[in-house]
Amino acid sequence: MAMTSSRSYVVRALYEWIVENNCTPYILVNAFGDGVEVPQEHVRDGQIVLNISPIAVSDLHLGNESLNFEGRFGGIPKIVSVPMSAVCGIYAKENGQGMIFDPESAPPEPPGPAAPEETTTIGTSDKKGSPKPALRIVK
Repeated sequence: MAMTSSRSYVVRALYEWIVENNCTPYILVNAFGDGVEVPQEHVRDGQIVLNISPIAVSDLHLGNESLNFEGRFGGIPKIVSVPMSAVCGIYAKENGQGMIFDPESAPPEPPGPAAPEETTTIGTSDKKGSPKPALRIVK
């Protein structure tokens, strides 16, 4: 049974934990990911760090598929939209505690029907007739 990604659930839990401990939640985002809408002038090395604390953003929505909010960048209000797959990590500014995620990869393909293997056994028996260890060639 295929399960959905746990990333959005972990991001929400860590966000709440960081805020409840009076710290500032920052997210690290792959700024060039599909569907990412962030101010490109603040992107460095393909990534952007965003402060998503309650006092820094408004209308924060941490959904299963994406996170969205309105924030100010250089005094200019902008709407930010980040698919959860582009969130590389979430951590507290004050102490760095949080989590960095592995890049999300496509789910593995289910195994198909197995084709019969061609095998050839090479072995001999000793003088008493008991078989010696054999080698198999698998093609």
